[in-house]
Amino acid sequence: MKRQILFFFLAVTGMISAEAKVQLPQLFQSGMVLQRNKPIPVWGKADPQEKVVIGWNKHQYETVADETGRWRIDLPKMKAGGPYTMTVADIVLTDVLVGDVWLCSGQSNIDVTIERVYPQYTDEIDRFDNNKVRVFRVQNETNTHGVQDDIRPTNINWKPVTKQNVWLFSAVGTFLGLRMQQQTGVPQGIIVNSWGGTPIEAWISADSLQSDYPLQVEKTRLYDNPDFIKAQQQANGLADRQWNKLLDERDPGISGHFTALDYDDTSWDTIQQENWRWRGVGTVWLRQHVQIDKAHAGQPARLLLGTLFDADITFVNGQQVGRTYYQYPPRRYDIPEGLLREGDNVITIRFINKYGMAHFIPQKPYMLCFGPDRMSQNPMPKDVIPLASQWLHHAGADMPSCPSGDVSLQNLPTTLYNAVVHPLAPYAISGVVWYQGESNTGNPKPYADYLRKLMGGWRVLWQEPTLPFCIVQLANHDGRQQTGFPSPIVPQTTPVNSGWAALREAQRTVAQQDLYAEMACLIDLGETVDIHPLRKKEAAERIGLCMDRLVYNKKVQLSPQPISAEAQGSDVIITFDQALLSENAGNVPELEVAGSDGHFVNVDSSLVEGNKVSLKSPVSVPIKVRYAWKDSPQAPLHSVTGLPVTPFEILLQQ
Repeated sequence: MKRQILFFFLAVTGMISAEAKVQLPQLFQSGMVLQRNKPIPVWGKADPQEKVVIGWNKHQYETVADETGRWRIDLPKMKAGGPYTMTVADIVLTDVLVGDVWLCSGQSNIDVTIERVYPQYTDEIDRFDNNKVRVFRVQNETNTHGVQDDIRPTNINWKPVTKQNVWLFSAVGTFLGLRMQQQTGVPQGIIVNSWGGTPIEAWISADSLQSDYPLQVEKTRLYDNPDFIKAQQQANGLADRQWNKLLDERDPGISGHFTALDYDDTSWDTIQQENWRWRGVGTVWLRQHVQIDKAHAGQPARLLLGTLFDADITFVNGQQVGRTYYQYPPRRYDIPEGLLREGDNVITIRFINKYGMAHFIPQKPYMLCFGPDRMSQNPMPKDVIPLASQWLHHAGADMPSCPSGDVSLQNLPTTLYNAVVHPLAPYAISGVVWYQGESNTGNPKPYADYLRKLMGGWRVLWQEPTLPFCIVQLANHDGRQQTGFPSPIVPQTTPVNSGWAALREAQRTVAQQDLYAEMACLIDLGETVDIHPLRKKEAAERIGLCMDRLVYNKKVQLSPQPISAEAQGSDVIITFDQALLSENAGNVPELEVAGSDGHFVNVDSSLVEGNKVSLKSPVSVPIKVRYAWKDSPQAPLHSVTGLPVTPFEILLQQ
């Protein structure tokens, strides 16, 4: 009995000892990049009062964990270099570099992957191989209760930039890291911490919101019940599976073999791609016959189906070649060798719609691409067979709406700050890239205040009052297309109250008023019909220019900003902080003025000279002037370096 008691005691103490090992946050992994020229915080957990020893750069540093088991050691500043080895108790981290670290955060335009933009930069991405640029993806997680100590564990740790490693990593982050490494010659670390569709409130701390927006904090507390969340998520999953089961049972296309090449579709209706809209819930089927000549028969190909609303399953000659579950990803489906035959072939699309209006995005490419360059879209492949604009159409299954209760915790105030921002500090960084705002365009009025609170709260969290922020201004985009607006979309030519423009102005004014923030203007890099524009390398270049000024104190020119506007009778003179392109000297569209009634009207006559724009006001006493104030404006004004003038609205000096 004594032996059994002794064995039990040793086993228990052994387990306790094993559990009490020194622990590091998930960010600390082999291959990581630490920030140069700043103290390097290293922290974690251990037993209360346990001694913790760090071996680093031929020196040892030690501390004792406090009564809660927390400990922290700030290693001395270092110049860029490596690789180094760090030991923390019995933990050994190898291949550690010292350089610059950037935190990229926001919503889906940070998320857009290298895979998504690959057709834009095919040759360059094929050559990716830079061991001095390392990337780390924070795993998505929420917390409704309060801040947590660490991010969710993952097997995806710090990795060097290769095509394979960054294929599903942020394109903006990857191109930024490569750009900064090329510019500075030192290692770069890119931490991406983003979540598509999330509003800014989710990224702000409860303390920052409580004083001015207490109901926002209370809104999250309504969901602070794990049992309710679990039950609701299970119910939503059951409802979704039941809905899909009934959909398949009711859909005549499945039992009727609508996808087969030899299916008789002569009785189907014909629709025009650019005009077709289906406002319904359920499925609808479209087919198109394509003639393939002998030279292309049997060859592998890539099928481009633009962008579709909302979900689709696509077949070629009866074989499924692709499936996309929501509206935004471009449909690029690979057709394997041997599937296409000489003569008649058929493409079948099964649209699945749960809301809105099923439709094509007609401005996107629709074609079969062949040859070794078939992956590229910049330039487009040389060997293509365009698809016709006519499709055969057959009704599928009409369904009731799928029942669900929204428990998208990532959209609630504070939940992302709690789970994926707070745990990252105080990991030393050079600066923050904030690329977000699309989800707040419906109510842009409080955005400037929210953004100030976010930046202030993060600076307090990192204990760096001068922490640099690059605010990425929303690109041009016309959201009407995404909701099935009749095509083709006619550009807006008269003044409108644009939520997108108002949010851009909030981003501009916050950056302008903050000594440690700059704004990257993307008003000419967007796409009218795509909320996720592909020109991410160009976006990263403009972000890099902002950081050149903020972090390295370089004298670089960013997008021109208005510094004053003066009324001289009915004339208005706008002065910018730099010269504008002389080719803009003629009449400039997108300028508007308003009088005391606040009603804006177009300006018909204007002139560009040097760093000034003069215009004739159609309003007798102009009070305000604004430029490019639309969701997707033309924005023709540029600096002599080629950067676009930022959209703006300013009061006139009388």
